[in-house]
Amino acid sequence: MARAQEQHTEREEPELLERLVGINRVAKTVKGGRRMGFAALMVVGDGKGRVGYGHAKAREVPEAIKKATEQAKRKMIRVPLREGRTIHHDIKGRHGAGRVLLRSATRGTGIIAGGPMRAVFEALGIQDIVAKAIGSNNPYSMVNATFAALEQMQNPRQVAARRNKKVSDIVSGREVMVGSEAETAAEEAEG
Repeated sequence: MARAQEQHTEREEPELLERLVGINRVAKTVKGGRRMGFAALMVVGDGKGRVGYGHAKAREVPEAIKKATEQAKRKMIRVPLREGRTIHHDIKGRHGAGRVLLRSATRGTGIIAGGPMRAVFEALGIQDIVAKAIGSNNPYSMVNATFAALEQMQNPRQVAARRNKKVSDIVSGREVMVGSEAETAAEEAEG
């Protein structure tokens, strides 16, 4: 029984992507002077729509990173992705003075985002997105605002269920031509 659990945890661990967003040196003033320590901000994701973040302090850098990673694994959320590569709709997120704007993008756009947001999207598995940080450029505020936006993300199935409509009614405005459909449309336009 114990061996089966060990194998299960060993299989689960390697598939998580860990991204170090930032490390700060922090000081605590005590009676004898200052005690130096380190604070780490980590983002962890499976590359398939689950992501989490954590920040922790410790006296040594590796210990701070380990604690932040464990916290990030506990706080993972699931984000619905369109075609497994981008978000379903544009959205704004806010946390304190940090505000972010996330926009879905067409195939091949890539990740157009600044430092901390890029780490979140890479860990999440998003391949095409355009993001803009408005306001604070503090990594903690940017990551918190990005997660605030991602938590509000809804897929068409959820919206259709809430409105008592069909999914096709919700996504009818989103026309994506792929491969032969694009060629057929180009031929019709020429002819």
